[in-house]
This record gives sequence, C-alpha cells and structure tokens, in this order.
Amino acid sequence: PRQRIATQAGGLRAEKPGEDSKHLSLQRDRKEETLLSAAQKVKEAGRDFTYFIVVLVGIGVTGGLFYVIFKELFSSSSPSKIYGDALEKCRSHPEIIGVFGESIKGYGETTRRGRRQLVSHIEYVKDGLKHMRLKFYIEGSEPGKRGTVHVEVKENPERGRFEVRYIFVDVDTYPRRTIVIEDNR
Repeated sequence: PRQRIATQAGGLRAEKPGEDSKHLSLQRDRKEETLLSAAQKVKEAGRDFTYFIVVLVGIGVTGGLFYVIFKELFSSSSPSKIYGDALEKCRSHPEIIGVFGESIKGYGETTRRGRRQLVSHIEYVKDGLKHMRLKFYIEGSEPGKRGTVHVEVKENPERGRFEVRYIFVDVDTYPRRTIVIEDNR
C-alpha cells in the first residue's frame, strides 16, 4: 500500500489510503502555536530581563570596587598616598639618612600575629577644613635603628588637596631625638 502525502496551507500530513483522517482546522493549530509561542516569548523575555539585571548589578559592583580602589590608591587625600609621600620625604632627607642608613623602609602597626598593617590615621575637621594625622614606623639599614614618623596634613580649599603641615621623626633608639622634616604650621 502506498502512502499519500497531502499538503494543506504549507503543513504536511501523512494519510493512509482508505482511512478517514480527522482534519483539524488550520485556525485551531495556529491559535495553539500562537499561544505557545507567546508563552515562550514571555518566559524568554523574563529570563533575558533577569540576566540583564544580574549583569547591571555586576557592572555596578565592579564599578564601585574600581572607584574605591582608585580613590584609595591614587587620590591625593587617601591615607596610603599621604603615607607614600611622607615616606619618600623621609628617604630623601639627609639627616634621616645619616641616622637610619640608606635603605629605609616604612610600616604600620604590628598585629598580634606579627603582621604589619597599614599606617594608623585619624581624620578630623577643624575650622571647617579636613585634617588628617598619620603615624607609622621606619627602620633603616643601621642595625637596631627605628623611628616613629608623625605626619599631619590639612585640606587646601582652593586646590582641594591635602598639604603637609608637619612631618617629624622620633628616633626610638639611643640617643633619642626628634628630627623635623617639614614644619609649615
């Protein structure tokens, strides 16, 4: 027996000869296809929207992290930037080099585990201007020579940057003394 293939409005159907085939209306098939595709479209749109929100949140969090890192590392008002500038001034000051030696390294407070954290600092407002005080430690190539560095900076309202008010180093080992690097009070 041969099979007969009939096409109806672009759809293929297989019929066997002599068999009464039930014909479903073409409109009903299209309605079901439209309903399914509309439901699928809504489902896909919801999924795409969810992915879009997740990506936006990820971009926002990443942007926030980059902002904080940039502000902390490259801003002239960050404690780490002020610490780096003050340490460079200590390394280039002739009297400091004479006491501590050529190779001077700086570090913050020591924790219980012996790790050296970043410098301790305090920010405050005086006369409507921001101020910041830092304290860190230096050690040189001379054996046993250690010192405590005290730095104070004050905001310059015209420039929007911090300017050094003073940097002085207390030599912690014998003979004890204080070396003033900059005093712009």
